[in-house]
Amino acid sequence: MPKAALIFLLLCGLAGSAFADGNIVTCSSSTAVLNRYVFRGYEISSNSIVVQPSITMSYNSFSATLWGNIDSSEHATQYFIPGRPGESNFNETDFTLAYTHNIEKFSITGGYAYYAMDYSILGDTEEVLMAVSYNVFTKPTLSVYRDIAEFPGTYLNFSLSHSMKFHQDTTFDLGASVGYCIGDGNWCRTYQPSTGSYDGERYKGFHDGMLKLGLTIPLTEKMSIQPLVQYWFPLSSGAGRSINGVSYNPSGKLDETFVAGVNVNYSF
Repeated sequence: MPKAALIFLLLCGLAGSAFADGNIVTCSSSTAVLNRYVFRGYEISSNSIVVQPSITMSYNSFSATLWGNIDSSEHATQYFIPGRPGESNFNETDFTLAYTHNIEKFSITGGYAYYAMDYSILGDTEEVLMAVSYNVFTKPTLSVYRDIAEFPGTYLNFSLSHSMKFHQDTTFDLGASVGYCIGDGNWCRTYQPSTGSYDGERYKGFHDGMLKLGLTIPLTEKMSIQPLVQYWFPLSSGAGRSINGVSYNPSGKLDETFVAGVNVNYSF
């Protein structure tokens, strides 16, 4: 991650450069400091602070994003097996390429994501993705992610978001989302108490829900800070179910969880 981030920073030196076609290279970064890391409802940290830096380069309709997760003190969760228990660890690096095309009020995005995860038993994985947004009051967005490597399956997410001017250029940010999982292959078999093993039907159904509140405060023309809080919860009995202390969901049951912290954004 450090080498890749350095390359991105060097490339961001092109930010503001205009090419023959008239398009300009832009670059932005953000750093989130949170009380835990939650991904699609799964807790990937506990009893620690996580720092999540990211950097994005954009040119015309194309973008490339590098994102990372630093756990200050790794502890086990129902989903997460720490590689360095009780120690800090840079345990995930994600790389995403995307292309967006606008048609009137619609935005259609297609892309590819690579997830390098130190904590994954099966190793790194890859996804292809597509998202459709409609630019109205709540900006409804439907995103579809298809894993093409270690965790074959499809994840669908529908989200709403809206920002209201609160004071001068400060905005009050609202968001909500629901997720639906469709697992493929033997890795997603559900737990069966009759056999005491994961040999049941493949996990499928409404998965995670999330509500978000934030406040975006401009500090300079290029920098802003956003205190935020998220509430995550299981959307179905299967997502949050356990049988005799064993998760029905093969990846670990989902709990009601609060995430709080601050995000610092900067544009080059």
